Parts: sequence; structure tokens; C-alpha cells
Amino acid sequence: MSNAPQSALRGSPRDQPGNPAAAFGGINKSAVRATNERPDFTAIQQSAEFRALRRQLKWFVFPATAFFLIWYIGYVAVAAYAQEFMAQPLIGEINVGLVMGVGQFVTTVGLTTLYTRFARRRIDPQVDRIREDAGEYDR
Repeated sequence: MSNAPQSALRGSPRDQPGNPAAAFGGINKSAVRATNERPDFTAIQQSAEFRALRRQLKWFVFPATAFFLIWYIGYVAVAAYAQEFMAQPLIGEINVGLVMGVGQFVTTVGLTTLYTRFARRRIDPQVDRIREDAGEYDR
């Protein structure tokens, strides 16, 4: 799915192909609707392509969310109930709790990076095909 604001999807004369301003921000194609009619969103939602897209998205999102929630709640529980373990020094003044806390940030960045790569490679091309089939925009 596109992260472009609605104003970018409507387009303007300066956003037309061939205009150097159209390539601003890496956007070098027109996202203007092909027709004035709205797509049939119910038909799109019931299509096999859309269901496959949702299924593929769920295979990434649910396990990643479960992993992160278990990791986060585990960290909080260990910090609350195993203070001696969290206080054990590893290197100098750096202890287990500090490493696990920083690990929360590393995990967040890592999962965000994985999702971005997954969406760009697997989800976005399918969304583009669904939009083209619905006549939502020209390529």
C-alpha cells in the first residue's frame, strides 16, 4: 500500500511526467486516477488476489508481533521479579538489565527493517497489481 498522501494521489499539473518536479522524493510516475469512478472496494476485498495478499501479510505480522510481545513482556517480568539476575555485571558497569534494555531498541529497529523490506518486496507489488486491476491509477 502506498504511504503517499491523498493530495499526491490526486496529482497536479506540476506532477505530470516530464516535469523535473515530478521526480521529487523519488516519485517519478503519475498517480492520477484512470477514471472518475470509485473502485468497487467490496469486489476488491472479496477477490482471490486481495485474500492472498492479506494471508501473506498475516504470515509476517502475527509471528513478528507475538515474538516482540513475548520478548517485551519477558523483559519487564524479569526486570520486576529477577532483580539480582538483571544486576549481574557483564563488562565493567554494564549489566544484564542494560544489555536487555538496549536489546529492546535493537529488536524494534530490526523488526521495522524486516517489515519494510518484506513490504517493499512482497506486499507493494501485489498492491500495485490490485490497484491497476481496479483502475485506481495509471502507470
